[in-house]
Amino acid sequence: MKLSRNRTVWVNSGLGSGVLWLAALAVATVLLLPAALADDAARAVSAARLSSVDGQVQISQGNQVIADQAVANAPLFEGTRVATAEDGRAEVQFEDGSVARLSPNSSLTLTVLRGQGGVGDTEIMLNTGLGYFELRGAGSAGQPSQAGTRIRFGDSVVTAGGFTVLRINLDNQPGELAVFSGNAHMERGSALAVDLHGGESVALNGADPSHYDLSESIEPDSWDTWNSDRDQVLAAEGSSRTAATQGFADSGNPAWNDLDANGNWYNVPGQGNIWSPYDASDTGFDPYGSGYWMWTPGYGDVWVSGYSWGYLPYQCGSWNFYDGFGWGWAPGMGGCAPWWGAGYYGLNIGLIPGGYRPPHRPINPGRPGRPHPLLAVSRQPVGGVGGLPLRDRAGTVVIAGHAVQAIRPLSPRPQYERSASGFVNRTVVTTAGGSRTVTVTGPSYGTSRPGYAVNSNGARPSGGSGSQHASPPSRPASSGTGPPASHTSGGGGGFSGGGGGAAHSSSGGSSGGGSHR
Repeated sequence: MKLSRNRTVWVNSGLGSGVLWLAALAVATVLLLPAALADDAARAVSAARLSSVDGQVQISQGNQVIADQAVANAPLFEGTRVATAEDGRAEVQFEDGSVARLSPNSSLTLTVLRGQGGVGDTEIMLNTGLGYFELRGAGSAGQPSQAGTRIRFGDSVVTAGGFTVLRINLDNQPGELAVFSGNAHMERGSALAVDLHGGESVALNGADPSHYDLSESIEPDSWDTWNSDRDQVLAAEGSSRTAATQGFADSGNPAWNDLDANGNWYNVPGQGNIWSPYDASDTGFDPYGSGYWMWTPGYGDVWVSGYSWGYLPYQCGSWNFYDGFGWGWAPGMGGCAPWWGAGYYGLNIGLIPGGYRPPHRPINPGRPGRPHPLLAVSRQPVGGVGGLPLRDRAGTVVIAGHAVQAIRPLSPRPQYERSASGFVNRTVVTTAGGSRTVTVTGPSYGTSRPGYAVNSNGARPSGGSGSQHASPPSRPASSGTGPPASHTSGGGGGFSGGGGGAAHSSSGGSSGGGSHR
């Protein structure tokens, strides 16, 4: 009783008394590409996840609005623009574990999004506003690299060495960069190159690209608290990580933590690891019961799950119904290869219970230059399934004739705690599996010292301390509370509390042409 895998659809040869959705066979036929071709496509095409949405957030590509009101779990492809309105905020998670967050009245574009996991190539352009970035730099500590993830703003580009947390503010043109932790390297064309470490900030000069104002402290911003609150959610999600979510090419993707935090993994003989959400203990659960159809330029209408954990289980693998247990999702013994790597979108449903109605993919042509409406789905449950066991890590369940217990978390992890002041620092330790442990220390924004200007040769220029900035556009202050839990999803979590200070700084670091060292 084994399942044979073909990219996104599993074909079952006898698991219980359910019936196999025959339409899946047609999808399988389309998706049966030569392995080498599919692997090459998977390396070339990548996607990010819109992991949190609060308020008005729009996503577009080129001159085409994809969703005037975006929803969490939407896949974002190369060329996608995410923009927040005055009441909007958004978070984007990447396969290598990097995270980008937008405060109100801000926007970014995924200008480059290629490859998979830690070997991918990602470039993010912050177009307007205030953004936070947690980067899993490709370089070693203190040695930023042009590979991996880079951030552009205006005529400048930032790369990271190791895990680095930074804030970019474009309200004050031509931009301000603050490094809360880690090591960052910034270049402004051929005019400027500077290395920054945790607790340092720099303001660019609008009159002279070779000049900048450097400070060994960071000016707090009210939205630092929101960034901290989002990390609290991610750290809590990451505390339940199991070995089942390791070993994939994108194991650093924070979306894997959603699965451990919202369900159980079971190692089933002959079939590998199968995940089942706690929601599946409800007899009316349907993996495609709540969500949206969202039109995309490259793939037409794709499914966006309404479940908080609903991202990875709709990329690859297969949902199957097991008699006496309920719905479970298997990523596949050979790894989780996303459907966009094969260049074709298909529903990933295998074995289904009697009476189940497979979801219907709509035809939503839309109009060029005008928003394509998100089509909301709320399917009525199918009755007659019978009682199903609760999903917990203590009991034994039967899947495909095998009595198994849930896989337990790897080890307990310290939880995020907010300090009395509302700001905390955390020392971050990343394990080989991509999880992060944290040690909470006191608030700090670096040493108190006035900023000073230096030129590209490292000397202080005469005649003032940098450029004068016009008043920034209105930006509402953060209330200090994050988006509702229903819009959030998991991840390893890195920076907390809005200030990185000396507690985060790393030794070493290369010196560019404009280094202040």
